[in-house]
Amino acid sequence: MTYKILRTDKAEDQLRDIIFYIADDSGSPELALNYLEKIETAINRLAEFPESGSIPRYSILKKQGFRVLIVEKHLLFYKINDSDKVVIIYAIVDSRREYQHLI
Repeated sequence: MTYKILRTDKAEDQLRDIIFYIADDSGSPELALNYLEKIETAINRLAEFPESGSIPRYSILKKQGFRVLIVEKHLLFYKINDSDKVVIIYAIVDSRREYQHLI
């Protein structure tokens, strides 16, 4: 059974900011679009394999039912709703930053 993928507005905004930053920082829109494709591919894979992300090491995130998927230097935080067959992407953050408060 394939799960539906939903994203919060926050996750959408974070993804857009990441892609704009990469394009601006590298001077290469193509590099940014390639990275966007990597993230989109990882997100879309969750439709088939919702449990492929790991359980976060922070206990507060673990207790709230988050899972985390790593895409290069970014972390995608999501929850699985098995009864509705939905994966909800809550946040996409840089793994090099303190991210507990960003979710």
